Amino acid sequence: MTALFDSIRRSGFRRGPRRIFAGIGGGIAQKLGISVWVARLLVLISFLLPVLGVGAYVVVWLLTPWQDDSIPLERALGGRSGHERR
Repeated sequence: MTALFDSIRRSGFRRGPRRIFAGIGGGIAQKLGISVWVARLLVLISFLLPVLGVGAYVVVWLLTPWQDDSIPLERALGGRSGHERR
């Protein structure tokens, strides 16, 4: 599992620093270079898709690193906290 989490970190995608809820919209905006409000609107629109929108959001939330590189799923499984460096 460590290889999976390390590859997620190498992708460069992080939760946005200007977050309202979980920072997913902010992270999308930062990665794509678009307005954070456009990204948030797209995330909200995705919630209109039954199960897929909310389900995808939960998966992304579990796997998206915070600004300190910690990943919620990895922490839940007892992995590194993000403050540790290898």
